Amino acid sequence: MTSKTASASVGTPEPDTAPSRAGLRGHPWLTLIAVALGVMMVALDGTIVAVANPAILDDLDASFADGQWITNGYLLALAVSLITAGRLGDRFGHRQTFLIGIVGFAATSGAIGLSEGVAMVVAFRVLQGLFGALLMPAALGLLRATFPAEKLNMAIGIWGAVIGASTAAGPIAGGLLVEHVNWESVFFVNVPVGLLAVALCLAILVDHRAENAPRSFDVPGIVLLSGAMFCLVWAIIKAPEWGWGDTGTLLFLAVAVAAFVAFVVWEGRTGEPLLPLSMFRSVPLSAGTVLMVLMAFGFMGSIFFVTFYLQNVHGMSPVDSGLHLLPLTAMMIVASPLAGALITKVGPRLPLVGAMVVTAVAMFGLSTLEQDTGTAEMSLWFAILGLGLAPVMVGATEVIVGNAPLEHAGVAGGLQQAAMQVGGSLGTAVLGAVMVSRVHETLPGKWSDAQLPPLPPEQEAGLLEAAELGIAPPAPAGTPEPLAEAMRTVVHDSFLSGMSLAFTLAGIVAVLAAGVALFTRGGQHGTGPSVHI
Repeated sequence: MTSKTASASVGTPEPDTAPSRAGLRGHPWLTLIAVALGVMMVALDGTIVAVANPAILDDLDASFADGQWITNGYLLALAVSLITAGRLGDRFGHRQTFLIGIVGFAATSGAIGLSEGVAMVVAFRVLQGLFGALLMPAALGLLRATFPAEKLNMAIGIWGAVIGASTAAGPIAGGLLVEHVNWESVFFVNVPVGLLAVALCLAILVDHRAENAPRSFDVPGIVLLSGAMFCLVWAIIKAPEWGWGDTGTLLFLAVAVAAFVAFVVWEGRTGEPLLPLSMFRSVPLSAGTVLMVLMAFGFMGSIFFVTFYLQNVHGMSPVDSGLHLLPLTAMMIVASPLAGALITKVGPRLPLVGAMVVTAVAMFGLSTLEQDTGTAEMSLWFAILGLGLAPVMVGATEVIVGNAPLEHAGVAGGLQQAAMQVGGSLGTAVLGAVMVSRVHETLPGKWSDAQLPPLPPEQEAGLLEAAELGIAPPAPAGTPEPLAEAMRTVVHDSFLSGMSLAFTLAGIVAVLAAGVALFTRGGQHGTGPSVHI
């Protein structure tokens, strides 16, 4: 090993030795535009499909369980393959990996729109998740290699703003397309976006590969990690249905733990591991990963209930509920690049600690929402939540990717995205279980206190199931309006009690995350020597 390569492998910053480039190709800010356009498809798809699911099920005469597979198949494929996809970029080049991801994502989106049965939709959604996994780590790898260290935070901030804008546009665009065109258009929209992204990427992107990039592929590591991630995420997804103490849930969790242990043992012995354990010797990188899990746990786990609150308690349409969430996403769009500039100036530690404290305040504030809470108060708490989340999305990403050696930038990007997926899935399942438990605990008592007529066991079970989503079933024909209103009030109060507890727990998790943020610091690696292709 030459002294230059050895230096790069331990992370000593060195100037980029590539020749200077003129014009479009390799320009950092144009690279950001091209990368952001491709990533926008994945972010948009994350929320736009949720709005289309009811129409898909109705048109294809599918069941609710089929609808869950449309979402869960995509999430499983994404979570299982993210780190492996990052390694593909490190091994074969982030430019090529990103282009394959765009083409595959757009093609599978078009195939979903042409599907004639729910089985085809689910199959292509799984493929879509696999191609989506190629995009996100490669995007961060390209940014990490293209931007100098002093501008990386700003680039990630703008990248985060694009994701925020796409996420915000999803429910609104999805509602409009489903209402005025059809559900297929929700997927067809990715095709022209993908074609434009491919054209830009071919014209602009330059492939950066570290001199000591991995030359082999850790197949046993891929099998062990993929199996572990599948069992973990599958157990989390099914736990609300099976129960956390169910034999099936415990079996999948046990297999996940065993596979993770075997993976760690193997990675410590193989020459070129899939996920080098030496990366976790960096306390900031490890702290950034944990912070990303906790942030996603609290945010995705609790915000999941807000759509039910807006639509089922306040009676809003999907488009109206999307508009009411704009203060959250708009604040993230505005605050992300500002957070990038601040973190560049003062480092990530203080902004991340402060951001998680602000997030906790917002969570505790959202726990006070009532049936008659007005738009102004909701918007305030949503805006504060966006203000707290933006620096975490930017800062934690930079801490993970920036503290990884350049030759493992793709793996680090996959790690960041996998942490978000696992944290979000775990938060949705755990906080969902807590909420369901609270609804089941409080509704019978509130029903009795309101002096409502007792229900037969089968009707009570159906009422509890509806109350978990904030749905007040229609009262029987002939029921006096005051009595029907009392029934609706009891159901909504029970739902709000569960949602309040979920937000409170999310706030506590945010406080814990603020403590973890104390161990973060900015990336210690420069761009390092690289080969430009």
